[in-house]
Amino acid sequence: MAARLPSRSLFPVEGAVRPARGGLLRGLALGFACSLAAAGPAEAQQSLQEALATRVDPAAQMMLEADSLNYDFDRDVVSASGTVQIYYDGYTLEARQVSYDRRNGRLTARGAVRMTEPDGNVLSGEEMELSDDFADGFARSLQLDTPERTRFVAETATRSGGNVTTFENGVYTVYTRPTTPPGKPPLWRLRAARIIHNQQERVIYYEDAALEFFGQPVAYLPYLSMPDPTVKRKSGFLMPSGVYSDRLGVGVTVPYYWALDPHFDLTVAATPMSKQGALGEVSWRHRLMSGSYTVAAAGLFQARPNEFAGSSGDRRWRGAIHTDGEFRISRNWKWGWDLTYKTDRAFLEDYSAVSFSGKDEISQIYLSGETRRNALSVRAYAFSITQEDYNSAAAGHDPVGPFSPVGSDLQDKQPFVLPVVDYDYVFDDPVAGGELSLTSNFTSLTRAKTDAFAVGGVNRYRGVDGTFSRWSVMSEWRRTLIDPLGQVFTPFAYVRGDLFFLASADKNVTTLTDDAFVGRAVPAAGLEYRYPFVATFDGGNQIIEPIAQVIVRPDEQRIGQLPNDDAQSIVFDATTLFDYDKFSGFDRAEGGTRANVGLNYKLQFDSGQYMSVLFGRSFHLAGRNSYAYTDVLGATRDSGLETARSDYVSSLYFDTRYGVKVGAQTRFDGTDFSVRRVQAQATATYGPVVSSLAYAFLSEQPDLGIDRPREEILGSASLRLIQNWRVFGSLRYDLENENIVQDGVGIGYDDEGFSVSLSYQEDRSRNNGDPVDRMVYLRVGLRTIGNTQVSSGVNR
Repeated sequence: MAARLPSRSLFPVEGAVRPARGGLLRGLALGFACSLAAAGPAEAQQSLQEALATRVDPAAQMMLEADSLNYDFDRDVVSASGTVQIYYDGYTLEARQVSYDRRNGRLTARGAVRMTEPDGNVLSGEEMELSDDFADGFARSLQLDTPERTRFVAETATRSGGNVTTFENGVYTVYTRPTTPPGKPPLWRLRAARIIHNQQERVIYYEDAALEFFGQPVAYLPYLSMPDPTVKRKSGFLMPSGVYSDRLGVGVTVPYYWALDPHFDLTVAATPMSKQGALGEVSWRHRLMSGSYTVAAAGLFQARPNEFAGSSGDRRWRGAIHTDGEFRISRNWKWGWDLTYKTDRAFLEDYSAVSFSGKDEISQIYLSGETRRNALSVRAYAFSITQEDYNSAAAGHDPVGPFSPVGSDLQDKQPFVLPVVDYDYVFDDPVAGGELSLTSNFTSLTRAKTDAFAVGGVNRYRGVDGTFSRWSVMSEWRRTLIDPLGQVFTPFAYVRGDLFFLASADKNVTTLTDDAFVGRAVPAAGLEYRYPFVATFDGGNQIIEPIAQVIVRPDEQRIGQLPNDDAQSIVFDATTLFDYDKFSGFDRAEGGTRANVGLNYKLQFDSGQYMSVLFGRSFHLAGRNSYAYTDVLGATRDSGLETARSDYVSSLYFDTRYGVKVGAQTRFDGTDFSVRRVQAQATATYGPVVSSLAYAFLSEQPDLGIDRPREEILGSASLRLIQNWRVFGSLRYDLENENIVQDGVGIGYDDEGFSVSLSYQEDRSRNNGDPVDRMVYLRVGLRTIGNTQVSSGVNR
């Protein structure tokens, strides 16, 4: 005897069972069984609800849709057939036929079965069967897709203990593109005789596994385990990487990761090498409530130190320690550090496989805070160079007297800078209708050895032995006024004061003052004028804007008598044309009366194309020109500002909005308009080509010992071939000396789940190009499994 309900019945069900969150099959099957009971006769509904009374959630609701629903009293079976659809609390079940055998306690779904969890997991197959306690189950022709775009496929799958799912003759891979032909195998996949997913441990085990590419096995693995896609941190071995070098030999890096706690972990790595022995590395990471920090160390006992003969790496014990961290003190304040110590200069370059290589040049400790209108930072710096000492062969450029030769004692010539205190404040209320701001800087540095060189028999100093401190304070006021004609007037004024403290200065540097304490003050007042003319046309507009600026102030004091450490780099171009003070730091203070003039032109199209051009120059009007008088370094004499009429400067920026962008900064001689400095760069993306080109030219600077121009071009390009394949290359060429500085070429493949690239690079920038550093890189990445890299260095 059987009860039958009309076809395409749709039933909302109150008081249904809420599925457990721990398992896909278990939860959906539980909800479906309750819905069938609710849709059948009262006896079936009551008996099933009594059996599962401990699981009932009175607030749960379920929707069941099917062509027909039947209850077979003789066999005690509840079934739904046709297009069966069940919706429950974000879960969905679809099948052609679903039945629940109450007598044997089995739930069965057949025909294009598809189940979806709220978190995005999708399970599909031809047949699925579950026990009534939902702890055990079985499925045929199963496919499981996860939100992480990973996929499991198996001939059969068995669930036991409500926790462990076993896939027989299973495959693990990642999604392929929707355009991939259905019958085409994925690029890579892991095939195993058995795949076991332990949900409690959140680990996937593979037995008798093989890694396949294009459907063909390339590596066999008798046993493999990895975290399931829901795990973000799990202890275990990470993807190894390889190394080959003439100096190091052949080696492989094997890292192991310990997820000791949700808030801290430890990674250790060993790299045995055929020539140098074993390199070890350990890295500890810890995240706390207010921040995080890292401590890492690497080192080895070199078996063949003579491979690095002539460098600081010619020693047995080599290594480095690195730590960094940052912590929040409050919403506006934080402190942190980034510190590295190494046994020798070249360790992290020779052993670039160390995870913190490239973080060794600047060490610092800092405290900083900021609000909407003020900011304060306190920092301490130490500099660790990688360049080896050398003997300068440039005749006439070595200093005479007691100073160490150029190229020697390079590390001792680096300063310790502590502290550096910067404070900026903008007052809330206007003062005389304008904005009033305050800037302050305190810097103290100590250097162990004077860094000196000679040009034309005159000694120049990049740094002086001793301890030097400076405190600078500047207050600035400015206001912008616009008249009815659209003219923009910006009057401004500032006053700056500096206090210098000189202690233990090198007595051989006779140009420095003998005073231990020096004060300097520079008041200034000025006016900036702009008058933009706007001309519109069909499709866009143009803006022509003349700009003029006048600054009146007294002469700079004590030129050449004070140390200069932070104002050595003077770049006069369109970006600094209208700066009140064009020195790059506080150690120098521009003096005298100066006028800066320029013309700015902008072209803007409605379709998005944009071009901007600026052209101008600077004039020294009265007083002493700071740039005509050299300090202890002598950098100002070739700045383009040392004459009463400066060099011309210009800038260009152009964006086509179709993938091509061009930018350039140029400086022309103020007398004959010859090119003194050029920096230009362009990027372009057109179809399958992505390219960039940069050009740099700097004329000779005799006062700095640079007797020849410098001119280089740097280009790179990537060409996408068929679908996922690309070729790429780069070139850095010295136009002045007509030689290649760096070059490289490679080929790569990239898709959603796999990437590989093979490249060859040459570098002649170190040691004057002899020897040439040649390197081969092989990078392989399997999404969700890991990335690895094999690099080969060949030195000739």
